[in-house]
Amino acid sequence: MTEVSKTVSEVFQPSPAVVELLGMVAYAELLAFDRMAADARLAPDLRRRAVLSEMAAVEIVNYRRLETRLTEHGADPDRAMMPYVAALQEYHELTEPKDWLEALAKAYVWDGIADDFFREVAAFLLPEDRDLVLDVLHDSQYEDFAAKEIRAAIAADPKVANRLSMWARRLVGEGLSQAQRMAGDRIALTVLIVEGSEDQAGVQALLKRLTAAHTARMAAVGLNN
Repeated sequence: MTEVSKTVSEVFQPSPAVVELLGMVAYAELLAFDRMAADARLAPDLRRRAVLSEMAAVEIVNYRRLETRLTEHGADPDRAMMPYVAALQEYHELTEPKDWLEALAKAYVWDGIADDFFREVAAFLLPEDRDLVLDVLHDSQYEDFAAKEIRAAIAADPKVANRLSMWARRLVGEGLSQAQRMAGDRIALTVLIVEGSEDQAGVQALLKRLTAAHTARMAAVGLNN
């Protein structure tokens, strides 16, 4: 290899943290497709089933975009995603919704937290990777649809709010457990967050923003934090 080719290779070599983050987002998108396709079968009518199926189709397109970007970085997409398979699959297995409303609440609550986190961490990336991550996050159509359905269900039966609030707390608790597990395993990604936040105070500020956004999201549909 010539000195010039070595230099070019070094310039375009992504950091392990970039590959880890893109791998995590890619696997999250792939799981979102699987989950939405399954949740669509819980829909009470064909109109709602079609809406969720359309959203699932968007997720697989997003996954392909991330897969392509990982390949452009010289990374193996399968290997980049593999570290997150066990934790995320376990989370979804432990929080399998029993009905349509639980499926919607899971999408609204946990996907909202995940998207907030990805937006925060994407700020530490270079523009091309940052813009891709921000672009593939769930658009407001999905959140708006879930929020409208949850509000309508609570209006029809106020007791639904208590059930879904308890369900949301379980979702968050299980999610935090798996997040701690991944943080301990994925050192490069953890370093990216800490260094991007500049210090421990910055990390605490990030966590406060995530918590505040979650609290506001819960209140917006009539659920207790």
